[in-house]
Amino acid sequence: MKEKNAFKTGFKKLVGGLMASGAMSIVALTNVQAQDKAAFVYIGPTSDHGWTYSHDQGRIKTEKALAGKYKTSYIENVPETADAERVIRNLAQQGNKVIFATSFGYMNAMEKVSKQFPNTVFMHATGYKQGKNLGVYDVRTYEGAYMLGVVAGHKTKKNVLGVVASFPIPEVVRNINAYTLGAQSVNPKIKTKVIWVNSWFNPGKERDAALALIAQGADVLMQNTDSPAVVQAAEQKGVYAFGWDSDMSKFGPKAHLAASVLHWEKIYSPVMTQISNKTWKPSSMWYGVKQKAVDIESFGPSVPAAAKTKALSVRDAIQKGSLHPFSGPIYKQDGALLLAKGKSLDDAALSKMNYYVKGVEGALPK
Repeated sequence: MKEKNAFKTGFKKLVGGLMASGAMSIVALTNVQAQDKAAFVYIGPTSDHGWTYSHDQGRIKTEKALAGKYKTSYIENVPETADAERVIRNLAQQGNKVIFATSFGYMNAMEKVSKQFPNTVFMHATGYKQGKNLGVYDVRTYEGAYMLGVVAGHKTKKNVLGVVASFPIPEVVRNINAYTLGAQSVNPKIKTKVIWVNSWFNPGKERDAALALIAQGADVLMQNTDSPAVVQAAEQKGVYAFGWDSDMSKFGPKAHLAASVLHWEKIYSPVMTQISNKTWKPSSMWYGVKQKAVDIESFGPSVPAAAKTKALSVRDAIQKGSLHPFSGPIYKQDGALLLAKGKSLDDAALSKMNYYVKGVEGALPK
């Protein structure tokens, strides 16, 4: 008993001394809470300055905004193969509260693993399959493409635009069409040429495609790929280009007209907050200008004042809901009427887009 009392007395003196010296706080110790974990699966490197870079910036901003509630991690360069399933399953086994997979090709792997870990939330970018613990999310990149098109329509001298495209899926086709329609809204003579590289991130192929488009007469380029190679090629050849998913002006200060910038934190922050509050439910989130998830930013010095003013007025109109990039009349590539005046394509039609609008040249790969 004496030994027990002596231990208690000694421990109290030790704690009292530590508290007096500022080295320890009992209150602080009792208030420490374990952080939830969130993991991100990336298709490319975080240094791509495009799609993956924008997701990672959203991750960083969200972790900071949630003030210590989450500890985030990521795995980059995960191919859209069977290996994705292994990566996603490992992350679930590690106790992550939520897993975000950021490319369309991860969809089937996400669906399969989500059924094996019912207490984990799975969020899949650009997909369409949902489940009890599987939701989907995306950004309306076509709104950014339309705004870039408005600037391109003002800036082109040859009335020929170029697009370096990744894969012929609805997301990319929408962006090509929106870019063309945005440009035609201020310059009806616009034609758009497209070269497909069948890759999200391949700087060599992207550069070669950009140079080929320039050789074919395109003087303003847009891309739906992830590296700054298109901007760099435009800088070298004395034509113009846009940042895609992020500001790429440092890679071509003279060529860079503006950037369509994605703000994924506008999705990640509320989703992770809902998970913490146990109010999350599976849904399909498609955020755009209205939610400030995409914006036109970083205008270059060569952009005419009228072009900037017009692009920003278009941005404001989209935000207010008074302008839809896919509003009639719209004609298909062959001249057939697609959409009558006064009507707009709904999300179901946008999600299945598999055709070019009038003004886009060449055949759409199948």
